Order: sequence, then C-alpha cells, then structure tokens
Amino acid sequence: MLLVGDIGGTNTRLALYNIDGEVPERASKIKTYSSQAFTGLTAIVEKFLEETGSTCTHAVFGVAGPVDKVKGESQITNLPWLISVRELKATLDIQQVSLLNDVETIAYGLALPGALKEPNDVFQLNRSYETQPHPTSGNKVLVAPGTGLGEAILTYDEIGGKGRYIVSATEGGHTDFAPRSTFEAGLLRYLQDKFWHDSFGHISYERVCSGQGIKHIYDYLKETNGMPENPDVARRLLQSDEPANKIISEAALSHSSELCMTALTTFVSILGAECGNMALNTLSFGGVYLGGGIPPKILDKLRDGSFIAAFLNKGRFASTLIKMPVYVILKEEPGLFGAACYAKIIANQAPT
Repeated sequence: MLLVGDIGGTNTRLALYNIDGEVPERASKIKTYSSQAFTGLTAIVEKFLEETGSTCTHAVFGVAGPVDKVKGESQITNLPWLISVRELKATLDIQQVSLLNDVETIAYGLALPGALKEPNDVFQLNRSYETQPHPTSGNKVLVAPGTGLGEAILTYDEIGGKGRYIVSATEGGHTDFAPRSTFEAGLLRYLQDKFWHDSFGHISYERVCSGQGIKHIYDYLKETNGMPENPDVARRLLQSDEPANKIISEAALSHSSELCMTALTTFVSILGAECGNMALNTLSFGGVYLGGGIPPKILDKLRDGSFIAAFLNKGRFASTLIKMPVYVILKEEPGLFGAACYAKIIANQAPT
C-alpha cells in the first residue's frame, strides 16, 4: 500500500491508497491529526501506522511550504518543522519517500489521464460550443485560493509520441495585484497603506484572492465606501472562531448582507481576472482548474457569470480564452488523491 499525506499548519491528513488500477483507490483508513500537537511529521506517521496496524514501502507527502528537492527537505511555512526525506526513510523504514508542494500535489490529480471525472469530481463553469470538455492535450493551469493563493502549471509534453504532463509548482500568487478599475485602484492603495510596514507597498494577488482577501475587500468597502454592516455579521466577525471569509461568504450567498454580497462579487471578479492572466501566460487549452478550499464552497456564486465575465475580459484575446474549459475541483481530499496520482504516474513511467 501507498501512504499519502497532506501536511498543513493546522492539520495533517494521512491515508492509504491502492495504485494497482488505472486510477488510485483510497483505502478505508484516513485519519486527521492536529499538526500543532506533534513535534514533527515522523511522530504523526508512527502514530498512524500504529493505530491502523498498517505497513507501507512507499510514501508521498504534500506539504504547505517550499520543497528543496535536491536536499529532500521542506521547512513548513506555519510550523517549526523541518521535514527530511532521509529522516523519514531511516526512522520509519520506508523505502521511497517523496515530498511535494501541496498545490503541486493537487496538480498531479490533473496530470493523470482520466483521474478526475464529472459530475462528482469537477464542475465545468463555461459550457459552450467553443469549449471542448476534457481535452486530452494542451497545457493546464491550477489556481487554488484558500488560506493563501497557490498556483501550478501543467505543461503538455508530446515528445516521443507519448503525451504527458510536466507539473511545475509556482509562487504566482505573490505576483503584483493589477487593478482594472478606479475602484480596484482604491483597493490597492488601501492595502498598500494597511500593509506598508511589512510589504513596503507590494500587494500580491494573494492579498485579495484568498481567505484573507475576502476580509480585506470587506474592510475596504466598509471603511472607504461607507457600506453598512449587517449587525449579525459584525457580531460573528468579532466573537466567532469561524474564519472571516466563511462568515462573509455565507452571508453573501444567503443575500443577507449587501456589504458581504459586494465583497464576494469583487473577490470572484478579481479571481476570474487572475485566472485569465494565468490562462494567457500558459495558453491553457487543456483547461483552467480552480482548486483550494474556497471555490467548492462558493460554487453558486462562481456560476452566476461574474467570474467568467472577468476571465474573458482580455480585449482581443477573449476569443482565445473562450476556447479554454474552466473547472471547479469538487473531489474530496484532492491533496491526498493527487499524491497517489503522483505515485501512479511514477510507476507508469518506470521501465518494465
């Protein structure tokens, strides 16, 4: 069996997969652990193997942080952990261990042919006579807004007559936020003033296209545009332990707050514009995919046309973008599944 893991600053999820078939199948055993309660990944894996009575020879972990693939190490962004392939192999007696960036891991679920299928795994936002659903070739791009904004590129390689995807992790979420209107220019200036002490005027797309971004947009509308708050939303934002973006999104989707509705519409429009940027950067005729924790939760809003309108608003190149299918990933635990797909792809490429 293959051990896979999705390692985050808050939780670590582990599972076992069978990769003998064409598409990996998850075993019945999947467990979630509080990352903060352990001193490192090794201790969590030891506990998982003990609790499940399992053994494994191979493991793939998607981690929330940059991965040095030369050294086989990763310093987790929001944990004091240095994950080492060498230590994991030696301590746990696992023959092969792979470390991937967490967004890169999700991308491997898109790289394995036939891995994600409609209607349960993905939802297409832009069905028209121009778009070819599930093309079997062409570059793909993954944009994943959640706690932060992750982005990955899947380059289609057909050298040798055998098409395959080469996955590249990026830090595209930290590129410069580009306002498209006077309103968005005001948002940029607002955020530059707010974060001058730690960013010296640089505002990235992550500041607006993420969970924190929804709250930043909400505050901008409230403080500079004078939009009144819904008292219940204001109370929950002050007193609840729930993420602010969840509170705002729920109020927007229930139409109980004009401020929240405007904030979510703004967020979706900016996200659509950034997806259009990435689609043009990579010519993603193989598909543009929305991953991360936020898109599945706001699917109804993504379907109302504001996202696709911003995605296509690239002047003369709207006619190019309209040919690219856009999907929301609905697959449960896409990080774990992607890790298993990575192992399957490596197995398929091994000489027989």
